[in-house]
Amino acid sequence: MVEGLAAAVALIALLRSNYETTEFVRFGSLLGLAILQAELSRSVERLRRTLCDRPHINMTSVWTFAGVLVLPQGLALALGLLIYLHLWLRVWRGMSHRPAYRVVYCAAAIVISCLASGAIVSGRNGLPVGFAGSLKIVEAAAVFTVVNAFIVALSVYLHTGARSPRALFGTGDDNLLEITTLVLGTSTALGIVHAPALVPFVLLPVLVLHRSVLVRQLEIAANIDGKTGVLNAHAWHALSERELTSAARAKSKLGVLMLDLDHFKQVNDVYGHLAGDVVLKAVAKTISEHVRDYDSVGRFGGEEFVVLLPGATETDVLPVAERVRRAVMALEVEVATASGPRVVRGLSVSIGAAVYPSGGTVLERLLHVADSALYQAKNSGRNRVVALAAA
Repeated sequence: MVEGLAAAVALIALLRSNYETTEFVRFGSLLGLAILQAELSRSVERLRRTLCDRPHINMTSVWTFAGVLVLPQGLALALGLLIYLHLWLRVWRGMSHRPAYRVVYCAAAIVISCLASGAIVSGRNGLPVGFAGSLKIVEAAAVFTVVNAFIVALSVYLHTGARSPRALFGTGDDNLLEITTLVLGTSTALGIVHAPALVPFVLLPVLVLHRSVLVRQLEIAANIDGKTGVLNAHAWHALSERELTSAARAKSKLGVLMLDLDHFKQVNDVYGHLAGDVVLKAVAKTISEHVRDYDSVGRFGGEEFVVLLPGATETDVLPVAERVRRAVMALEVEVATASGPRVVRGLSVSIGAAVYPSGGTVLERLLHVADSALYQAKNSGRNRVVALAAA
């Protein structure tokens, strides 16, 4: 539906206008800069896609939004389509994280976003001037962002069933990057109209911004367990030490959960280790979905996980642990095996809990108490929650 609508409006817009030479020059300039930027940052974009298979913000809005501001609607839509065609042919093609259907859908989203924002400010009439004109540009940028975000969120929801704002609309860093690209797009449009010779200099901040985003992704990747997508042990320890210091300063409480999948070796033996990895990832996702957004889930290795619960009291910790335990019990995971797809069910988890300061005043002591509680949960029949205080 989205792609059909985009194709129809793009065709109508292209056929209903007569274009001037100046407009073609601006169109060619923006397309040339977009292609040059994509070529110069090709390796950066491919690595970004390799690190992250979820939708993320790219640099195309710099050029497409500039096109909305300085081009007639038909050429603005054509610009977005050609930019995505070039990215597919030169950067994304052959990457498992960037199949053709996603590129087509994202290109359609850009076309509709350009159409919506172009209804507020038409590039054919020249850039708006004065305070009122500036407000129109801001309004157009807001419409561009909201429409594009909604279309992408619709796809994410239909494909994954995700409901959290973070999953549907990205992180704060993602949205800040989108705003930054729109600001650079506005600067590019101003340059094209008032100082065309300076427009190529926009490439430098765009290239630096793209590389800095990659650096940020690498930093995040270094803290993430590659198999499950939650924090690795080192990152979880570092974050927990900071939270514990904050709790001590504020004289507040803090909970720790240690979790271990029961009889996980049987999953590996029956379904294979690759299927076991899929189950671990599903369990990690389930744990993350059943704690608060600001709680921190980590993997300690094997089938053992840990959760930090800032501000949680003894009264708060047990209901959270029980919620996670029940969610894991209800989990059904489809896995691929040599004999075809099968569903793993009947999983369970044992959980040990400890709370600062009654369970210990340093992180290692808290972990030791939570681990002792976990050991007790295992010995008393598994698939249960046990909380202990420090002896």
